[in-house]
Amino acid sequence: MFFKKKAMRLASAVLGIAMLGSVFAGCGDEAASSDDIKVGANFELTGNQANYGTACMEGLKLAVKEANEAGGINGKKITIIEADTKSEAAESVNAATKLISDDKVVAIVGPAVTANVIAESDVATQNKVPIVAPAATNPNVTVKDGELKPFVFRSCFIDPQQGTVMAQFAARDLKAKTAVMYIDSSSDYSKSLGKVFKETFEANGGKVVMEEAFLAKDQDFKAALTKIKTANADVIFVPCYYEEAGKIVKQAREMGISCPLLGTDGWDDPKVADIAGADALNNTFFSTHYFDQDAEAQSFIETFKKEYGHAPNVFAALGYDCGKLLIDALKRASSLDGDAIRQAIEATKDLQVATAKITMDPSNHNPIKEAVIIENKDGKYELKAKIAPEK
Repeated sequence: MFFKKKAMRLASAVLGIAMLGSVFAGCGDEAASSDDIKVGANFELTGNQANYGTACMEGLKLAVKEANEAGGINGKKITIIEADTKSEAAESVNAATKLISDDKVVAIVGPAVTANVIAESDVATQNKVPIVAPAATNPNVTVKDGELKPFVFRSCFIDPQQGTVMAQFAARDLKAKTAVMYIDSSSDYSKSLGKVFKETFEANGGKVVMEEAFLAKDQDFKAALTKIKTANADVIFVPCYYEEAGKIVKQAREMGISCPLLGTDGWDDPKVADIAGADALNNTFFSTHYFDQDAEAQSFIETFKKEYGHAPNVFAALGYDCGKLLIDALKRASSLDGDAIRQAIEATKDLQVATAKITMDPSNHNPIKEAVIIENKDGKYELKAKIAPEK
């Protein structure tokens, strides 16, 4: 019943957006005559994904602060208009609608997670307002049923890339022959990663011997872990977000499951260690977007620490990447019209951001960038590999 009501709310919101499509005409002209350039920041500031959203927001704000201190965009300052998705897809639609209709933003950065970006993409597309998503890795964010969403972009790699990377790492580096997948069945992110991991792992000669599922916000995973333990697999693949990742790792180790546990970028948050404990995280590996010891990242990290008093996590870096990507496009765009900004983002090439150099693939609106694999070892991150996307 909860899911039915949630779906009805989302459907109603989208229907309302469709009916309001003509209300937002002329936003580009209004932006051009304004004294500042308004950019929407639609993030998960409350709810169970708030760690991601608030970190992305910090990174975005830093990128905008730097741009404004350097003179802004043709002398105009960038103003961030904040909105909270409350970690809900329906709320992300409501927030995006307000940003476009009331606040007259020229572009939206965020949300952080896949489902919330997909939800807002219709309203943004209908009104030709570009979205740049920092961490939404599902392919359907930018391409749906083979059709490119012209106004939706991202600054992160996609699930097929990191699902492939983790499957290859399991088979080639860990010499795994068997795997169990433990998937969040309520998450498009988790299901997409599981599909790619299985295909790639088995193509590399391995076998997925068991598949189990849980739901976001579950607390007790011991029943499923008891079954998983009987499989005696070489590795367990758990693509999910930080709260569930920490609890699953903790409970798995308490039950005597000692094999490598594999995750994805949703694990890249200090909360995982807070929940699981450093010892439990030994012999776990995850894919993510950058390694904070890389020389190219040091300037961003030091500036971030001075601004906020703490080190950035990967989602802060991705929020910063989004800001840099959009700011660079705004500088090159022929106007503040949505089409002009879209074309400028598509033309991005060799842009140095916090995590890498970004070149935008105009055919799918995904950045061409490498993934890294991190090992948790005695409470610290250690770099295991850097893997570029296969061409």
